[in-house]
Amino acid sequence: MQHIIPKTMPSLRKLHDAPGLNWCSGVPVPDVGPRDVLINVTHAGICGTDRHIYDWDPWSQSRVQLGITTGHEFVGRVAKIGSAVTRTSVGERVSAEGHIGCGSCEPCRTGNGHICEKVDILGIDRDGCFASYVSVPEENIWPIHPDIPDRIAAVLDPLGNAVHTVMSAGVSGRSVLITGVGTIGLMAVTVARAARASKILVTDVDPRRLKLAKELGADEIYIAGDASWVQHVRAATHDQGPHVLLEMSGHPSAIRNGFAALRNGGTVALLGLPARPVEIDLPNDIIFKGATVLGINGRRMFETWYQMENFLLAGRLNLDPIITHEIDLADFETGFKKMQSGEAIKVVLRIPQHDTVPCPTVTSTSVPTNYSHS
Repeated sequence: MQHIIPKTMPSLRKLHDAPGLNWCSGVPVPDVGPRDVLINVTHAGICGTDRHIYDWDPWSQSRVQLGITTGHEFVGRVAKIGSAVTRTSVGERVSAEGHIGCGSCEPCRTGNGHICEKVDILGIDRDGCFASYVSVPEENIWPIHPDIPDRIAAVLDPLGNAVHTVMSAGVSGRSVLITGVGTIGLMAVTVARAARASKILVTDVDPRRLKLAKELGADEIYIAGDASWVQHVRAATHDQGPHVLLEMSGHPSAIRNGFAALRNGGTVALLGLPARPVEIDLPNDIIFKGATVLGINGRRMFETWYQMENFLLAGRLNLDPIITHEIDLADFETGFKKMQSGEAIKVVLRIPQHDTVPCPTVTSTSVPTNYSHS
C-alpha cells in the first residue's frame, strides 16, 4: 500500500525561553532534498540531552534555537526518498545517526566524522524526531534488522555511546570500573559483560540503579556517597585498581575518585559531561600512573553501529530492564517528569500519525553557540 504523506504533522517543539516543551499540530512535514530520506517515525527515545532542553538549563539556553523540533533517537519507516538516493527504499524500517557531518573537514575526510568540526545534531541544530516525520541525509540512515524490535531500535543512539565507550577502552579480559549508571552507564554494564570484561565494578548514588546494574552483570556495586568505595575497589582488584575506568556521571568527585582508584598503566574513557571545569591531580592521577585518557564523543560512524547490531543479533545485550516506560508522545510531560524524579530510566515515546492539536506561536528566538556531545 502506498504511504500517503500529509502536509502537516504533530510535533514536540521548544518554543519558549523557559522550561518545558510544546505539543504542536499543523507543523509542515519536512522537505526532502535530492540526497535526503523522509522517515515516518514510529518510536523515539527521550535522551538526557532532551531533558536538558526540557529543563532549559544554561547549556540549552546557549545552544538550542527556539522553534526547533526536538529528539534524536528513533526508528521508523521510509516514506519518501530524494531523487539522488540510491540505497534506501520506501517502506524500509530504519534509524539514523544523529550527528550529521559536513563531509569536508579533516576529521570527516579521515574517517572520524563523529568528531566533525562543523557537525549538525538532529533535534538541536535541525528539526528532530519528536514528530511524525523527520528528514535525514541518506548517508546517516541505518537499516534495522527485522530481529531487532522497535523499542530497542529506538534507542540505538545512546546504546552507541555505551558501545563506543566500552570498545574504545578495550575491556576484554580486564577489570572495569563504571562511575555513574544512568541510562548509558547501565547499557555499558551489559556491553562490558558482552565484551568479556573480567570484573565489573560500579558506583552510583542511586541504590535502585545499582541493584539493576547488578542484575545486568556487575560483580560489585558501591554507593558513591561513601568515599571509602575507592579502597573497596582497589581491594577487589588485588590492591592494584581496575584496568579500565568508564566515567559516565560527569560528577567532579566521581571523576577524581575514579582516577584515584585506577591502577598504574590503566585506561580512562570519559563520556560524562561535567557542568563546569573539573580539577584533576594531573601528576599523580595521569602522568605518574602512565594512564591513557580517551575522550568519547557520540558513536564512530559506522563502526559502532555494526558492533551494536552484532551484539544485539547474537543475543549478548540485556536492554529490556533499562527501558522502563513506553508512552504516547502526547503524554510527554509524564515521561519527562518520571525522568526528573528518577522513577524512569529510559522512556520510549510512541509517535502519533495524525494531526490533532493547534501549535502555539514562537515568542522569542535564541542563537546557538557552543556544543558538547549528545
